[in-house]
Formats: sequence, structure tokens, C-alpha cells
Amino acid sequence: MKSKQSLLALQIKVALIAATVGLSPAALAQESDKAKQDDQQLERIMVTAQKRVQSTQEVPISVATLSGEKFDAIFSAGDDIQALGVKVPGLFAESSNGRAAPRFYIRGLGNTDFDLAASQPVSVIMDDVVLENVILKSFPLFDIEQVEVVRGPQGTLFGRNTTAGIVKFSTAKPRQDFDAYTKFSLGNYGTRNIEAAVGSGLTDELSARVSVLSQHRDHYINNTFTNEKDVMGGFDETAGRLQFLYESGNLSALLNVHGRKLDGTSSIFRRNVFTKGSNELNANYDRDNVAYDGGNNFQKYDNSGASLKLDFDLNDMTFTSITAHEQADGNGRGDIDGGTEAGPGPSAVGNAVTEDQLKDLKQFTQEFRLASDTSEALEWQVGAFYFDSSFGVTSIDGFFGQTSVYHDNQSWAVFGQSTYNLNDRWDVTGGIRYTHDKKSFDVGEQNVNGFALVIGVAQIQNYAPIDLSDGQVSWELATNYRLTDQTSLFARFANGFRAQSIQGRNVAFEEDPTTAKSETINSIEVGAKSDLLGNTLRLNGAVFYYNIDDMQLSAIGGNNNGNSLVNAEEGTGYGFEIDADWRALSNLTLGGGFSYNKTELKDPNLLVGVCGSGMCTPLDQTIQVPGKTLAYVNGNPFPQAPETILTLNARYDIPVSTGEIYFYTDVAFQGETNLFLYDSVEFKTDDNMEAGLRIGYQNYDGNYEVALYGRNITDEDNVKGAVDFANLTGFVNEPRMVGIEFKKSFY
Repeated sequence: MKSKQSLLALQIKVALIAATVGLSPAALAQESDKAKQDDQQLERIMVTAQKRVQSTQEVPISVATLSGEKFDAIFSAGDDIQALGVKVPGLFAESSNGRAAPRFYIRGLGNTDFDLAASQPVSVIMDDVVLENVILKSFPLFDIEQVEVVRGPQGTLFGRNTTAGIVKFSTAKPRQDFDAYTKFSLGNYGTRNIEAAVGSGLTDELSARVSVLSQHRDHYINNTFTNEKDVMGGFDETAGRLQFLYESGNLSALLNVHGRKLDGTSSIFRRNVFTKGSNELNANYDRDNVAYDGGNNFQKYDNSGASLKLDFDLNDMTFTSITAHEQADGNGRGDIDGGTEAGPGPSAVGNAVTEDQLKDLKQFTQEFRLASDTSEALEWQVGAFYFDSSFGVTSIDGFFGQTSVYHDNQSWAVFGQSTYNLNDRWDVTGGIRYTHDKKSFDVGEQNVNGFALVIGVAQIQNYAPIDLSDGQVSWELATNYRLTDQTSLFARFANGFRAQSIQGRNVAFEEDPTTAKSETINSIEVGAKSDLLGNTLRLNGAVFYYNIDDMQLSAIGGNNNGNSLVNAEEGTGYGFEIDADWRALSNLTLGGGFSYNKTELKDPNLLVGVCGSGMCTPLDQTIQVPGKTLAYVNGNPFPQAPETILTLNARYDIPVSTGEIYFYTDVAFQGETNLFLYDSVEFKTDDNMEAGLRIGYQNYDGNYEVALYGRNITDEDNVKGAVDFANLTGFVNEPRMVGIEFKKSFY
């Protein structure tokens, strides 16, 4: 082995030789090759999955991100937040309430409940504020800096109702330097999408940013029952955000005020679009026509909110306070009962339509957090959290009349997490949280002006208020080991819980409200993260297993189109996910990912109703009880849990004198998915696929971009969900959208 002196002498000789060759062709070639290699390297991605800024490669959690062009391409046609579903391995999203109430699933775990009071195991966080209610979760996405999909239980830092994971959005923040952009697109179906933002310093200590969004699509679906043309399918959405950032000395204060207004149509339910014994769309399906006797499926929602984030620098610590208030109300309508008047066919005619209205939703949250801010081996944070929410849901049914129910939820928690660096390559993280959650439910007016009450087939019920409370401890233990400078290995054990739930929608139909006790999850995952080939290939993967005790489920449909809560004894899931990005050439980037989720319900005694129409083909063991058929669902996969998700994307650019011409495409495949708790031939999907394409020109000198875009370019008709109680009803994805987009940036 050479001595230190020998190595030093060798280094001096190499330096002298390098100086001697100076600008020789060989040296220039080496410098050119290095420049090309640097140009090919992938950017470092920073995340806040642990409530502090870290490289995604250093976090002992499976995290996927979307930002920049990948994010913009998905939303080119003015899609809502559901468009994120199947664009990230392990993440799925759907809704039977149009653009207003998305349901998210991570690693197969979610909740199919369509009620406005539904509890979800995937938490949506926007600018550090939890959006608990399903209407709040649908806030439109604009001026977004990054999306983080954090997989697995996140109960320590983010609390209850995160048993599946979180979807975390960070918007662009104010800064002292001036920057602005405006983006405008036009597409088929009269689609118009306008987005703009401007930010700058107002004083040396105060900066501001204003962001706005305006979206429109013409109605394109005809109501053949009323012979009205182009009366459904469109929407108008407007939203805005105003932020002020004050930075002075040891204080940083960020004020965020935002709001949205939605006027559109709910999901379009299409009657008898399946034939018994098949899950393929049949000849009754016509994307441009339905037959509704209950109006034109309208939907309107408004919500607004404000948050204040304060950061105090206390020498070796940072104290953070986040105070937020959200409010919302509005209503949707859907001719979802299918009816029987028209007989088989593409119509969705029915005798009664139920409209659910969200009344005076108010949500208040407060978080305090104290975190270390040093380069010491031990990093830590402790905090407290408070949540308070109240709202009413009024169901207006054409037969039973109007019924109002009221929900209240208060929760508080204390938590702590620390990371200890055992050495420069190995660290261990541990965390614990105690959460107390209380829910209450009360019935207000019932069967007001109801025809059923008038003719004596319904009566005013006397329902006692319901109060449920529970306190749970959540914890996690994780480790990250940097095997090399480019590769790290991680393992994580985590526990979390979803708080008890109350479902009261059935009261509107003369049935009792239902409840579900808290579910708890234990999860283990191991994985690897690597930056290879000179940091041109990023390859991350994880293998996981989880077990859920007292799993909360929503038994939906059956003879009465009921919506009841049940607890299964157990649910399990296992699988893996892979995320990859490869800068194959300086002008060619390939990416994508794959996830496999195997989920299983484990409760030999759990029975749920099957299709009330009797038109479906159950594959489970069934029994007959008076008036209905029940199925044993033990061994079935979770509903709306895709077994596989495959995503692919590619970008190729051609340099030109003033910029570049680029081609970008993305494809998403969704594997076999059961739509309901019971297994049937008709109500499952397989091999759903959607693809997007974008061809554009970027001008570097003028800071502008013009592009042609296409979403669902092969015009796939993918079934997203179904209604099973009166017929074989389904609803599908958005049609092919094509258009042109122009963006201008200012600096």
C-alpha cells in the first residue's frame, strides 16, 4: 500500500501533467464528456414526508413524487384531482360524486363509501393542512410545486386516518425574486383551462404570491328522456390563492388564503351497460346519451379557507405553529337509482332521485411543533395537534322526503419522533403518538314533505344521539443504511389507526344509522433506493406486508342501495412497488413504475348483500334471507384495489437554435379490480389503460412554450365504478381530450 507521501507526490505529478497538456484535444474531449455526463444527471428530489426537508433517497419510507412537466401533462385537459390515480404505482383514485368527492387508495387500502361524511384511510395534506372531509379533498390543483405520495401508515407525524398513507401537496410559495407565468389551453368539448400566478417581494421582509385558476368544459351528453341536447358532462371551476410571506430575523410567517367555486355535473350513471355474465360494456352504452327523469344531474360546491404558519428560530431549535380554518357547503344530484320505467336499455330512468347536500362544514386545526435544528447526531421533533369539525348532510329523496343529520368530530394528539445517526452511513428513527378521537351524530328533521310519510309507508323515527370516542397509540421504528454513496437500504415497522366511524345516510330511508369501531394496522416494509450510472438512473423499490384488525368497510348497494358500516375481523395486504427514472441520453428520459398489491378480507362470518336486481352473477357462496341474497366475502380482495399498476413515460427533445422541440408520452395500466366487497362476473375490471401525448416547442429566449396535448388519446371506455341495486349500472372515465396550450413565464 502506498504511503501518504507517495500518494501526494503522485497527485502533484498528475496536476503538473494536466497543466502541461492545458487545452490539448484530449483534455477538451474529457471536459466535454464530463459536461455531457453532468447534463444527464437527474435532479435531486427533496421531500417533507417526515415534516422536515430531506432528500427522498434519505427517507426510510416509500415515497413517490410528481412535479414539473410530468404533473402538468396529467392535468393539461383540466382534469380534477382524481387524474392522479394510476399515475403513481400503488395509488388509485375514483369517485361516484363527479369532481367533488374523490376517494384515494394506497397499496389497495381505501374506502368506497360515497357519503359526504365518509372516513378515508388516505389523508390529503395541502400546504401542511389536513383536508379531512371528502369535499375539502377535491380542492383543485394549480400552481403546484410538488406532489408526494407517501405509502404506508403515517400515524406518528400525521395522525389517525392515515393507515394507508398520505397524498401531500406543496404549492409554489412567495419569494423575494419576481416571477410569474400565465398558461392558457383550448381543447375539444369546449374545454378551456386558464392558470396564472405572480409573485415578488413587496418590501425587504415581505413577499406575496397570487395564483388563479379558471376551467370550463361544455356539456356534451344528451338527456334522451327529456329530449334535451348537451345538458350534462361539463363544468365550470374557479379557484384562487393569495399568500404573504414575512421573513425578519428569527421569524417567518406565511399566510395562505384560498377558495374555489364548482358548478358542474355529478358522475354520469349509465343503466344496464353490462350484460349478465359479462363485465364488458354492451350495446346499451353510449357515451353521449343517457335518459334521466330526475333532472340533469347537477352539482355545485363552494369552499374556502385560510392558514397561518409561523416559524421561530430559537438558536438550536425551531418552533412551528400552523393554524388553519376550512369551510364548505354545496350539493350534488345524481339519477343513480336506475329505475325500471324504461326497461332494458341505455337509459337511467328512475322514480326517485336522492340529492345530498353538505351543510355548513367547518374545520379548524392547530399544530404546534418544536424541532431540533443542529448538525448533531440526534435530530428530534415533538408536537401537539388539535382538530375540530362539524357539518350537516341533508338528503332530499323524491319518495321519502328531506332528512338532515349532523356530524361532529374532535381530536387531539401529542407526538414525538427522533433520528439518531449511529455513524455517517447508518441512522435509526423512532416515533410515537397518542391520539384521542371523539365523534357524535344526531338526527335533525326527517321525512319532511315526504310522499312516503303522507301515504303512511314511512314514519318519523326517534333516533338517539350517538357518541363514540377512542384513544390509541401509534408508533414507528425505521432505519436507513447507506450501503454506498449511491445506494441505501431501509426498513420500517409502523402502526396506525383509523378512528371510529358513524354512517347516518340510511336514516333518510327509514333505516338505522350504523357505526364501525376503530381499525388498527401493523405494517412492515423493506426497500432500497439507488442513484446509478453516474446519477443518470434512479431506481427505488420496496416490499411490504400489512395486517389490519377490525377493518372498517362500507357495505354499499343491495336491494335498498344501502350504505352501512361493518368491521371485518381482519384484512391483509402484501406486495411491492418500483419507481424508476433514467436519463438515457442528455435529450432522452425514460421513467415509470410498477406495483403489485395482493389484498384479502379475512372474516369467515362476514356477509354483505349482493346486487338487489338479481341481475349479476355472484361468485361467492351465498345464502337467502327474507327479501335478499347475502354473500360470504371471506377471502375476497379489497374493493377498488387494483392488483397491479404499471406506469410508463418518456421524453425526447431536439435542440433548435432558440430552444427545443420535445415529445412526451405517458401510459398507465390498471390490473384486475373488484368494484364491490362481493365478487361477481359483472362488477370487476381488468386491463384498463389510458395514454397521453404532448408535443411542444420551448423558446428559451422568450421564456414561452406552445404544445399540442392529448389525454386518453386512444379514447378508452374504462369502467370506474358501478351501482348494483336495481340493474347493471356503470360509470366510466373521461373521453379523449385534445387541445393546444400556451405558457409564458416572466422573471
